[in-house]
Amino acid sequence: MIGLTLDAEPPGAYSAYPWYALRQNYAAAIAEAGGLPLALPHLPALAEPLLDRIDALIVTGGAFDIDPALYGAAETHATVTLKSGRTEAEAALLRGALARDMPVLGICGGQQLLAVMLGATLIQHIPDAHPGALPHEQPNPRHEPGHEIALTPGTRLHRIVGSATMRVNSSHHQAVADPGRALVNARAPDGIIEGIEDPARRFCIGVQWHPEFAIDPGDGRLFRALVAAASGA
Repeated sequence: MIGLTLDAEPPGAYSAYPWYALRQNYAAAIAEAGGLPLALPHLPALAEPLLDRIDALIVTGGAFDIDPALYGAAETHATVTLKSGRTEAEAALLRGALARDMPVLGICGGQQLLAVMLGATLIQHIPDAHPGALPHEQPNPRHEPGHEIALTPGTRLHRIVGSATMRVNSSHHQAVADPGRALVNARAPDGIIEGIEDPARRFCIGVQWHPEFAIDPGDGRLFRALVAAASGA
């Protein structure tokens, strides 16, 4: 049973009331890997009972940012947008999952929150901090690759993927700066951190791209490795 965090949207479009959202390919990727996906609502007070019912946690991505106060930043860039309720719920789930050494996968913004929970800081806006960087908010559709990444030899991600490089999509304006206690397992050609992991834990990996789009063979291997860890393999 693989728990998936949901996005939260304000009234409008689908409903006149606040509503949750999740792209279908998240659930499809888990099912394809042999897991049973379960969507998790934003109820931080119920984080522990929810964790009791799952075997692994995926913190998904979304078009918002982590509050800079969570990593001790003195200023907030003008481009930063927050979903405080979502972040509170995901942080509660992550704290509980890490305390249990439950298998965890953070995707895009989920990777950034996982990194912050491991003591990392974030680049608040890549174009300002690194003017020569690649277009990490790729102009082409998200189901197509945006750039290549290099995997760090000897890391768990490298062993799972079985390749020195991957083609990935790219949909972020922030990235990990100082990884804190986390180990960097992937970088873009411009040096931007594309993945982190905690080698002291059973399975604790974050990736900056969206592997649920299955652009590279390594994406499917990552989900299968998570499901295997969740089943105790």
